[in-house]
Amino acid sequence: MNFLKRITSIFITLWGVATVVFFLFSVLPGDPARMMLGQNENQEELQLIQQKYGFDQPIFIQYINYLNDLSPISTHPQQHDFNGLSTQQYSYIRLLNVGERSVVLKWPYLRESYHRSGIKVSQVIGNTLPNTAILAIAALLIAISFGLLLGILSAIYANSTFDRVIQLVSTLGMSLPSFFSAILVAWIFGFLLHQYTSLDMTGSLYALDDMGESYRIVWKNLILPAFVLGIRPLAVVSQLMRNALLDEWNRGYVKTARAKGLSTATIIWKHMLKNALNPVITALSGWFASMLAGAVFVEYIFGWNGIGKEIVNALNFLDIPVLMGSVLTVSFLFIIINQVVDLLYAYLDPKVQLNK
Repeated sequence: MNFLKRITSIFITLWGVATVVFFLFSVLPGDPARMMLGQNENQEELQLIQQKYGFDQPIFIQYINYLNDLSPISTHPQQHDFNGLSTQQYSYIRLLNVGERSVVLKWPYLRESYHRSGIKVSQVIGNTLPNTAILAIAALLIAISFGLLLGILSAIYANSTFDRVIQLVSTLGMSLPSFFSAILVAWIFGFLLHQYTSLDMTGSLYALDDMGESYRIVWKNLILPAFVLGIRPLAVVSQLMRNALLDEWNRGYVKTARAKGLSTATIIWKHMLKNALNPVITALSGWFASMLAGAVFVEYIFGWNGIGKEIVNALNFLDIPVLMGSVLTVSFLFIIINQVVDLLYAYLDPKVQLNK
């Protein structure tokens, strides 16, 4: 029952996001058909493009067709139409025929890019999302490892000079906008100190070799964007861990462990850490959305070929399908991560009962 509630909640949330995204981008100025034709526009070709993609339909019909394309189970006309099965734009399994329409099981169809003719949005996202995932995972590892360490040390040496310095740096890290941090870090470590760091101001995960024949992985290009993206969650993790450990320090089980002669390191590692992680895990789910928003600026400034940079490029060219598909993909990932965090929170704190 709990599983069905979660699945229903996910679909309702995705439907809400898809609805908001569709109508938000539908009011943007510009004719998609004219953008696709560019300078080769003429009235006959313009009408053909509008009929091919359904731009000549009323806005509500376009909205229903868009939801139909996103739905895993959908219905489509069998004859040649802009959303007909004969267009071969869907990967589907036919379930049954109802008159002149067919009910099919398919992958959600995010349509085609306006800017790159014939390229599906799913292909664009498939090429860029893994790079963003690698960047996000690296940033989270930096934030969690260094944040936990600094938080534990701040709790052990609470109210000392070291603790005050860490708190000052953490506050500064949370206050700096991602785009400013990216420009500053790229300028210092990629330009001023380049001869010592050997790091470049811009660069993606893959780069052409010296012969220009194949791509190779350049891991050093990951260092600066991952560091910038991890600054804000690192600061949050360190402060939350410090405060959580200080709250746990006066609990009865800690006093008992101290009375038994256990060392501070043993008490923290074996007894306090698991309880103190609860607020950290909860905060990370919220900061994940902020980190994805920051990735848009970080990837664009560092030239990292991820979904954030793709969103900026799509905005520049008004490539609405890529924008909508990217936003929906990020929203879906955020929903899934929230569900995983709920399960982790229940595991770390047995007193927490998930809704049944």
